[in-house]
Amino acid sequence: MTLVLEKADQFRHIIRILNTNVEGKQRLAYGIRSIKGIGRRFAIQICKVLRLDLNKRAGELTDDEAHKITEVIKSPEAYNIPRWFLNRQRDFKDGKNYQVTTNELETKLREDLERMKKIKCNRGLRHHWGLRVRGQHTKTTGRGGQTLGVERKKK
Repeated sequence: MTLVLEKADQFRHIIRILNTNVEGKQRLAYGIRSIKGIGRRFAIQICKVLRLDLNKRAGELTDDEAHKITEVIKSPEAYNIPRWFLNRQRDFKDGKNYQVTTNELETKLREDLERMKKIKCNRGLRHHWGLRVRGQHTKTTGRGGQTLGVERKKK
C-alpha cells in the first residue's frame, strides 16, 4: 500500500531525535523505537502522554512535537510515567531512576560489567570468561573455537 500524504511539502523523510535518524515513513511509535533504549511499550506510552496519534507517520511530526518527545525521553517522571516503566531503576551510583538511551546506554552497560568483574561476582566472572551468564546449559551448546573433523578408520 502506498503512502498518500495530504501535506507532502511538510513531510520529512528523516528526523533527528536524540542523535538518531528516525525514518519518516514509519508510524510514530515504530519510528521512535529506532532510538536505542526505547522499546515498544515506552514508545506507545510517549505517544499517549503527548496525545499524539499512533497512526501518524514520523515524517509528519512538527519540530515542536519532536522536541516534546525528546523532553519526555529525558525526564519521563515529569510527565507522570511510572518508575517501573523505566529501564534503569535505582542506579548503582546515586539510587535514582532513569530512562537511559543512545550512547549513555552502552556506557552504563559497560560500567556495570566492569564493576561486576572488579568485585568478582559470579556474573562478572562468567562475562570475563565468555561463558553463558543466565543459567543456560553449556555442556553441548555454545561451543566456540574450531571444529575437529571425524577421523576415518584405517584399512
